[in-house]
Amino acid sequence: MSINITNDRFCINRKIAPSVSIERFFELVKELGLNKVELRNDMNGGSVTDGKGGDAVRNMADKTAIKIITINAVYPFNQLNDDVLSRTRQLLSDARDVGAESLVLCPLNDGTQISDDETISALKTLAPLFAEYGIQGLVEPLGFPQSSLRSATVAQSLIKQAGVPFKLVLDTFHHHLFEDAENDFEQDIDITQIGLVHLSGVTDTRATHLLTDEERIMLSEGDLLKSKEQVNRLEQMGYRGIYAFEPFSSVMDSWTEEDIAREIKNSILFLNQ
Repeated sequence: MSINITNDRFCINRKIAPSVSIERFFELVKELGLNKVELRNDMNGGSVTDGKGGDAVRNMADKTAIKIITINAVYPFNQLNDDVLSRTRQLLSDARDVGAESLVLCPLNDGTQISDDETISALKTLAPLFAEYGIQGLVEPLGFPQSSLRSATVAQSLIKQAGVPFKLVLDTFHHHLFEDAENDFEQDIDITQIGLVHLSGVTDTRATHLLTDEERIMLSEGDLLKSKEQVNRLEQMGYRGIYAFEPFSSVMDSWTEEDIAREIKNSILFLNQ
């Protein structure tokens, strides 16, 4: 099936450009005919803004007509303590300062079991903070075997039970990793409550449960995640939101701007062919 996702629905996660300054990153995205980015708090400099401050980054975004969709991410959102709450407030402040629309929430991913009630309680605690800063919360289940929240449909159910206005991040890598992800997915997923879809590809043939972020690259015919098929289904089900490319491999540390541009162009072409 051929689909046509317009450029205004694509977002570029900064993870693809670890060696490029934030200003040049915005310019590069614009040169590709795109206008949406996702910033991070885990880049080499350890700062969402590369230490330049929110006002400076907001001005850079305005200058290049770039929209900052999210900052990624609060971790672990479902094991709240004073430190996590403090870092959440800082990220919410960063999001507001740079003009980001939303902030991603990732669950504990170290093998510790977190009950549904604990996750619901955390969501209820966080929701007023997000409202205070005017930022949308996006919950991203992680499919790793050691993750405390692996399922997209369960995440949506817990958000609903908590009665909070958060939405879901559906990640094609994490969907593939969770062995039960397809069980009743089409029946149970609420397309209208998906706030963002993360895209990456994997060509490494090791067992699924052994895959890590290091294997995540851009999209191609050899993608074992079947990200294109996942996108086609979401489109058929009525999703009309944003797709953010989120590769993670350290191979990108050595990518030039030409490499970055080529991989983005090729991935968009692959999805739409």
